[in-house]
Amino acid sequence: MLADIKALFLEQFGKAPRLYSSPGRINLIGEHTDYNEGFVLPGAVDKKIYVGIAENGMDVLRVFARQYGERFIFELGDIRPIKGWATYLLGMLEQFRGKGYELKGLDLVVDGDVPLGAGMSSSAALCSAFGFALNDYFGWKESRMSLALMGQQTEHQFAGVKCGIMDEFTSLHGKRGHLIKLDCRSMDYEYIPFDFPGYQIVLVNTMVSHELASSEYNLRRQQCEEGVDALRRFFPEIRSNIRSLRDLNLKQLESHRDELEETVYKRCFYVIGENARLQRGCQFLRQGDLSSFGKLMFLSHEGLRRDYAVSCEESDFLVDASAELEGVMGSRQMGGGFGGCTIHIVRSESIPGFLSEIPGLYEKKFGIIPPAYIVSLEDGARKED
Repeated sequence: MLADIKALFLEQFGKAPRLYSSPGRINLIGEHTDYNEGFVLPGAVDKKIYVGIAENGMDVLRVFARQYGERFIFELGDIRPIKGWATYLLGMLEQFRGKGYELKGLDLVVDGDVPLGAGMSSSAALCSAFGFALNDYFGWKESRMSLALMGQQTEHQFAGVKCGIMDEFTSLHGKRGHLIKLDCRSMDYEYIPFDFPGYQIVLVNTMVSHELASSEYNLRRQQCEEGVDALRRFFPEIRSNIRSLRDLNLKQLESHRDELEETVYKRCFYVIGENARLQRGCQFLRQGDLSSFGKLMFLSHEGLRRDYAVSCEESDFLVDASAELEGVMGSRQMGGGFGGCTIHIVRSESIPGFLSEIPGLYEKKFGIIPPAYIVSLEDGARKED
């Protein structure tokens, strides 16, 4: 792909670029916990967004994106949010401008193999690839953590999605062969080896659109905040220590269940339980107990389906069907919800059967063959040449 991007850049702009990449991400467990200041367990994968970049001597950003089949020209003096994927580029430019950096005209080619709308966070990969490229190309001194926070603010301000930090953090901090246990409050993190040679991570794409994801994502965040505000009133002696659902346990929640609106209770129940599942899951991985970890993945999906209500019929079908197959250790919906991919841990010798059985069952039910991807854990954003 790198050679193709170089050739495309030469064709579009008549010069050679510098090349950068940043990966998409998976998350084994810990969904919708990041914006609740909880824990997540993601990893960067071998599906990436690539950018080729070069100065153009003008006060414009000229962009061609082969993956999207679009080209744009933006005036650097008039950066504002727009609809569509290019808003992430503009948002990152504005983040750098806000830090006092002088923007210069650039030519840019964007390409990649992160499946769009599949829950692997192509938007975070795009923010991270472009942000890392700008930082390196101009010799600016922002850290990877700073770039991740800038990407998060781009999501908030230019895309209107009040997401947590997990996606951009993972895209920039990934480590080959490892997951990242990230504390989304302190930003402390720990690399946890995923060392199971006889097993592979498989994603199955429901091919369901994320049309509901942004608005429902923000609603879930609001509901969680409502729960925190209510529970804080019930515990005046520790009120100042309750900043988020991270600071509460299920016993405390249950003690005031009847005083919470039912939907708010369910949202809180899921998040508090998911944080506990993640902590146990990390212990199981350290102990080499993949079987117990996989059972937690199934429980996580049940919470997403029943309590957080961000699943969908197609995701539920894939998780339920995979649970009946030989060699599947764990499955759940991955990402914000309402479609995208399901994630499965499958014994290597069972992969052929899984890849032949699941698509057929899905096609019989929904009339479409779902793409499947075997992914490996890779390093984060980097310069490619």
